[in-house]
Formats: sequence, C-alpha cells, structure tokens
Amino acid sequence: MMLGRDFRSVAAVFLMSVFGVIALADPIPPGYRGKNIEVVGYVDAAGTSPFKMSLLQDGDTWYMYASNFFHRGWSIFDVTDPTDPRMIKFIEGPDNTGTWQVDIADGLMITGLNRLSANWGGDPDAPYASEAVLIWSLDDPLNPEQIGSLTTGGGTHRNGYFGGRYMHLAANHPDYRGEMYMIVDIADPTRPFEVGRYQPGGLLVSDPEPYDRARLHGPADVRGDLAFLPFGGAGFIIVDISNPAEIREIGRLDFSPPFGPTHLSVHTATPYLERNIAIVNGEAIAEECQEPLNFAGLVDISDMSQPRLLSQFPLPQPPEGEPADYFCTHGGRFGPHNQNQLQHNPLVKNQDDLVYLTYFNGGLRIFDISTPINPKEVGWFIPPDPRERRGPLPRGALALQSEEVVVDIRGNIYVSHKNQGIWVLRYSEE
Repeated sequence: MMLGRDFRSVAAVFLMSVFGVIALADPIPPGYRGKNIEVVGYVDAAGTSPFKMSLLQDGDTWYMYASNFFHRGWSIFDVTDPTDPRMIKFIEGPDNTGTWQVDIADGLMITGLNRLSANWGGDPDAPYASEAVLIWSLDDPLNPEQIGSLTTGGGTHRNGYFGGRYMHLAANHPDYRGEMYMIVDIADPTRPFEVGRYQPGGLLVSDPEPYDRARLHGPADVRGDLAFLPFGGAGFIIVDISNPAEIREIGRLDFSPPFGPTHLSVHTATPYLERNIAIVNGEAIAEECQEPLNFAGLVDISDMSQPRLLSQFPLPQPPEGEPADYFCTHGGRFGPHNQNQLQHNPLVKNQDDLVYLTYFNGGLRIFDISTPINPKEVGWFIPPDPRERRGPLPRGALALQSEEVVVDIRGNIYVSHKNQGIWVLRYSEE
C-alpha cells in the first residue's frame, strides 16, 4: 500500500517528515546561462530528485506529478502559477525500489516499481517490492488511489498510456534479454491483463541468434493503429497494432552502428504524422564522452515501410568563454536524452516546428525543424552545477545532468535534473 502525506518540510534523508509550515517560493539559483530563454521559476523539491513528469488540470489548478530518480516515491506539485511552483505532496514508495515511471491520461496515473541496482543507490542484499505497473485513480488529484496493478515477471521501463482501453509497456520478462513491447487491456483498470506483445529477432532467450543490445526503452508512441517504438540497438521500429494479439512490424531503421552501439542507441521516437517525419534520438551513457557519437535528428516516414534518415541536429556548442571540449571534460554525461514527448496529454504542447531535447550536461536545447532537411538550434539553457549530491550519479564530478523536459500549452518549459529540482522556463524567439 502506498501512503500519501501532505508536504510540509523534509529531513535531509530519503523520506519526508511532517512538521512546520509550507515554505515560501524557492529562490532561483544563480549562475545559469542560456539563449532566447527566460527563467520563470524554480522548485527545489525539498531535496528529493524529481525525474519524469506529467500534468493534470483540476478546475483552475494545474498539477504536476513526478517520479523520483534517487528517492522512493512520487511528488505532486502545484504549477498553477509557474513563477511560484510548489511541492505540495509526496507519495512514499517502497524502500530499495525504483519509482521512475509516470504517465497520465483519462484520469488515471500509470507508475512502476523496479528492482534498484547498486549503481542507482539500491542495496542488493536488502528486500525490495515486487516489480509491477501500478494504476491509480486521480478522481481526487491530491490523494491518488491505487486501484490496480500488473506484474510482467521483470519490471518495466518507460511506459505509455494514451487514454482509452490499452496501456503500452516496455516490459521485462525472464524469457527475454531486454524489454519487449506489451499491450495491456485496462478497460477495467482494477483487472488489467495482457493482450499482445512484440519483440524483434534475437530478444528471446531461446532465439538461435541472440542479440543482447535490443530493448524497448519506451514509451511506445501510439497514433491510431500504429506504434512507433524506440528499440535501442534494434533500431526505430514501426508496427501495426490494429490487432493487438498479432502485432506486425511494417518498417525499421537501424542506427547502430555507426551511432552509439548500445542498448539505448534509439531512446526516444516521436512521430509527426501530418509532416511525415519522426524525431528520433539515442541516449548518452558513458561519462565524459567515452563512447561513439549519439544520434539526434529527423527521420522521413512518408513511406512507413522504409523510414530513412533525413537530417541530424547540430551538435550543441559550449557557452562563450568555455573551451571547445567543455562538455566532454566538465563531468557527467553529454548527449541527447529525452524530448517533450507526452503530447497525448491535452496540457502538453503539441508543437510541430520546435523540438525540446535535454542533453545532460549540455542542458536543454531547442531546435527549429520548420525546414526538416536543415534543423537549427534556436535556444538553449544550462543551469548551474548542483551544490550537493542527492544520489550516486554522476559517478565522477558533480556536474549538471538535465534529464526530462515537458512543455505545457501555456508555453512553460519544465526541466528536471539529477541532484537538482525543477526549473520553469519560457522560450522567446530571438
């Protein structure tokens, strides 16, 4: 059972304490740099580690729900006034268990529980919660009620729920070498059940020609009867899900090699069907650039059976006054991570000309794709390095690591980071 508690203040430990009064707005830390960006607000999140984010509106109140990177649970923020974002509740998760996932649609919140490795702050000798997908009702936005759960046999990664009948999971299972694609029926959210799955060749343990770099990072991005899958070393894959019990691959584009030959060489894929393009990127893994170049750019999907590489985003450049190798010597990872992707949410901006993409110690980068063959960087934001560790990563120097970005329909840009809270920004054209 997950227990919620009203946020008052927090001890400098992983779990919150309840005493005192709600604090004033968190001050904006000094020392940030950027181009065509206005800093609107900042919330420190009381020393926790907000990670993935999603939005819900209830009357005039805008809520943000965030998973946590190094801490065990989920945070609720009031972002009605973006200049004064406030953390108002923390829902405690189980000890020694990852609580990294969150998505929201149709008044339901989808989260996950995962085994926590030592590299991520876990204790391999201590007990942890059963790996599961949790389904919550948000009828009372401040008091989410867990109403259903599903176990897949090995936990899940980044899951997607686009409303309606089906939940789309990046699911692990003992029979697989990495996460496969699973569709789950939640017409009755208290009784979810699997209706279909898909995996490329080599992912099954029993496959005669194993391939250990394939994994569905997720989420699947579903548009009608099509799902666009970022399948790591297996590439960017398009499947037909008109019959969930018989998912059919219709197109694929490999990126590895030459780009980042890892299980995350394709991390995120966001289609823009009205423009026949998809934004695809990998994820930087090694610190200080000790890996092949990672890809971020545009794919032509006018022919779904033969997607083709159209263009790459320009490599972000260091701020003025910094050495040319600044990003690779400053500490932590440098390279793409995640896009403003949850555009099935009616509160998330469904832009078709700008791409918002985090680059770890490169901060937030904004690209104009109005001319797809020639994308241009038009804005960027780099906050100051954190002052204290909230978790074990990065393993080297305590450097900035921008993680997730969500842009709301009011134009507010929310960016989360390892070892920091959430920054609220606005883009203004030059």
